[in-house]
Amino acid sequence: MATKASKNVSKTDSAAMSKAIRMCVESGSVVFGERITVKKAMSGSGKLVILAANAPAENASDIRRYCALSNLPVVTFAGTSMELGSVCGKPFPVSMMMVDEVGNSPIMDFAKK
Repeated sequence: MATKASKNVSKTDSAAMSKAIRMCVESGSVVFGERITVKKAMSGSGKLVILAANAPAENASDIRRYCALSNLPVVTFAGTSMELGSVCGKPFPVSMMMVDEVGNSPIMDFAKK
């Protein structure tokens, strides 16, 4: 069973990742929230999961396990859930999100690092 390791993004890559996430939200298709992200990860749909650095540990470990089983990459955003929500243009915190369609964004480059 091949598993993909979770990728941590440093603060230096944070600005580039923020721009890529914003572009993905605007031109692609993403879903926000733990329940739908876990459900999609269990079914293997989607392309990438993004976790905030302060996502609850139990939820983060669950989503990493499901993504490993489904062979989906997981990227940890260097900021908090409030910062991730702000990057996405949402007025609420986003602790995890799933990218369904990338759009014009280079977000998948962060999954390969």
